[in-house]
Amino acid sequence: MDFLTLFLIYLCFVFATVALLCICSGRKESFLTRSVNGASQVLSFVIPTQLQSVTQRVLHRLFHTRSCLFVVLHIAVQAAVYGEYTWEVFVYCWELQFHLLLLLLPYLLLAGNMGCFILCSRANPGIITKSNHASLVKIYAYDGVLFQKGIVCPTCNMEKPARSKHCSFCSTCVHRFDHHCVWVNNCIGAFNAKYFFLYLFTLTAMAATIAIITAAFLIQVVLLSNMMHGSYIDDQGQEHAVEILFLIQAAFTQQMWFIKNDFTFQQPSTVVTFRKQLTILEAPSWRC
Repeated sequence: MDFLTLFLIYLCFVFATVALLCICSGRKESFLTRSVNGASQVLSFVIPTQLQSVTQRVLHRLFHTRSCLFVVLHIAVQAAVYGEYTWEVFVYCWELQFHLLLLLLPYLLLAGNMGCFILCSRANPGIITKSNHASLVKIYAYDGVLFQKGIVCPTCNMEKPARSKHCSFCSTCVHRFDHHCVWVNNCIGAFNAKYFFLYLFTLTAMAATIAIITAAFLIQVVLLSNMMHGSYIDDQGQEHAVEILFLIQAAFTQQMWFIKNDFTFQQPSTVVTFRKQLTILEAPSWRC
């Protein structure tokens, strides 16, 4: 089955799952909840009790307490992405005479993103203490619906100001609490929300910039090699003209090899060779 067909099936499955979760989330006792509870009860008879206890402690430690695991994972993913960008894209784009400022833009965004990340994770999100409680109570009025006056936090032993909430991860009440972000290992509240928005903005800009530069690089390779004027032989021995869908599918599913005066895609089951004579350097370089 073609990659594009599988990819479309995958997208349909993801969208259907998201739609199902959105529909079921508004119900108190949905079919999905009953199914999960039933499966959990069945597995509880199969999985040993000691293993269940260890699993619950590990999951609680990872997802219900402050942990640096996701911070380390966050840094590792960024390092992998930028390592790949530097090794596979930056060097060859520089040889193709891309503008230096454009190639350095992802690194500038990375510096800004890391600065916002540090500020967001280290800054006080708005922890309510006995010293600032009186001043924070006056900022927002109680609406009598979501935030009612006289509600005391049993953990902090203080009256909750309007728009505040107790964070079970940090064991503190946070002023204008939004959520606890595991990726920055800190709550997002009134005092660090601006850093969090800048963090999200720079993160999105980083992803968009790298995607645009990579797409421009691949388009440049296709144009310089006259790849669209070539033909290829499939695994059944039939020759076809190169189309854009074939290039997209080959880029995701097959390993590209560049051979002087010839252009070859290789995968375990087939070797697809371009008949068009190309002026490309030796394999497996991306150089044009």
